[in-house]
Order: sequence, then C-alpha cells, then structure tokens
Amino acid sequence: MSDIVLLDGGMGQELLKRSGDEPTPLWATQVMMDHPGLVQAIHADYFAAGSTVATTNTYAIHHDRLLRFDIDDRFAELHRMALDEAKAARDAHGSGRIAGSIGPLGASYRTDLLPTHGEAVAKYAEVAMLLAPHVDIVLCETLASLDAVRAGLEGALEAGKPVWLAVTVDDEDGSKLRSGEPVADLCAIAADGATAVLANCSAPEAMEAALEAIAPCGLPFGAYANAFIQITNSFLKVGATVGELEPRRDMGPENYARFAMRWVDMGATIVGGCCETGPAHIAEIARVLKSAGHEIV
Repeated sequence: MSDIVLLDGGMGQELLKRSGDEPTPLWATQVMMDHPGLVQAIHADYFAAGSTVATTNTYAIHHDRLLRFDIDDRFAELHRMALDEAKAARDAHGSGRIAGSIGPLGASYRTDLLPTHGEAVAKYAEVAMLLAPHVDIVLCETLASLDAVRAGLEGALEAGKPVWLAVTVDDEDGSKLRSGEPVADLCAIAADGATAVLANCSAPEAMEAALEAIAPCGLPFGAYANAFIQITNSFLKVGATVGELEPRRDMGPENYARFAMRWVDMGATIVGGCCETGPAHIAEIARVLKSAGHEIV
C-alpha cells in the first residue's frame, strides 16, 4: 500500500458557514478579519480529522482585491494573520506541515485577467517570499492556464521552498485546463522545478481525466475537488461573491471519499478537498485510506 499525503478541505466556504456572515468579494479574508481565531479552529478540526497539511487562508489576499476596499496597506499583515492561525493550530496538534496558498491572480477561473508574464511572476514571488519563512510548501492553486502555471512556478521558486502546482480543469473534460489548453502540456513546465502537480477546484468527475494527463509528469501527483453544482457566468464577473454558487447535495463525505479512493487507485499520493468540503469529508477519506491499508503521512 502507498503513503498518502492527506490535505485539508475547503477553508473559505467553511468560514462562511461557521460565521454565518454574508459573502463579500473579499471572501475568506473578510471573515478572518471579522472573526479572529476562527481560521485556527478550522485548521484544528482538519488536523483532528486526519489531515497532515494545513493550507493557509491566503488564497484571496492579493493587491487587486484589497485595493478595491482601500485596505491594500494591510497586505503583509493579513498574510501574517493567516500564517499565525495555521501555525497555532499545527503547534497545538503537535505535527503536520503548512502549505502556503497563493490563489490565482485576477480572479478564480478567469484566464483573461492574468497580468503580463513579468508582472505575474513578480506578484507570485512577492507572496511566496512572505510565506516562505513560515511554511513547508508553497502551493500555487487554481491555475487555469499554461501561462499562469509558468508565472506561478517561476515566481514561487524565488522563495526557495518546494512548490506544488494545482491546476483547475474543465468540469466536463478534465483533460483540458479552464483555458482549453491540454493539461498534459503542463508537464514540460513543471519539470523546471515543481515538486508536485495536482488538479483542484473542479468537479470530482473531471479529476480522473486530469490525473491521467498529470501522471506522466513523473512527479508526485493528486487531486482535491470542489463540490459546487457549477461555475456560473455571474460568478465570473469581477467583484462577484461565492453567493452566486450552489453546493451539491450529492457530494457528502462518503461519496466524495469514493472519488478520492479512485484517484489513489490511479497512483495519486496527495488527496484532499476544496470548496464545499469540510472536516467530515477529510475524516471519511482518512477512514477509508486506513481501511485499505494506506499510511497517511
């Protein structure tokens, strides 16, 4: 049997559920500011469920988001807040790694909002350098195009930490990125220094095709899917909120864990959950992994 890295599940949607707050364009960042300690509590619950990696609540902390609300002067402070809550949960648990999340530039799923290559590399590097002293891994998430993969990897590598690349794929054809480009084409880019390649924030049904394309990269690989009904056109507008999206009712812990085990059967050694998955999903994955004889590391 295999050694499996068990990631945590979604943070932003879990924050909204627990806080009861209405979603804003600042998403998880707003909830973190308004409810100190809640991020740490969620990290703690994921560790208790069996996760071995805490993904920092830094996905949405980008200058363009903060500038819209005149709080860009808090850019570094907000990263420190998220890092402190992750580290506190890890220290209380007594073990585990921390993955520093860098979300997509511009907006999730919007390939047209990616800055020029040089600007994008600089933005990824800036965040990676803030994260690096406090994390074990820099995780570039929800990369929707090959240009984003290139910029994310180049910028993140400047921080000197292992870099994991996570791409978001077409929900109906997981062999393609959201840009329409072949997932398989990212292997040549990942060879320039990535230490793992994953598919994330896409429908669970799309992940098998994505993993078939990723496996030949020759790096540790895996997946963590979302549980949205669909990505709506209204959500793709600048300034939209996750209130535009609906959770699936058929993607409870048992069903989601069945998908995760299919990915493991394909050779994935890194699995977890994304938006609309929670600690119960991670606990069920941990249970079935152990029942199948896998070691969670």
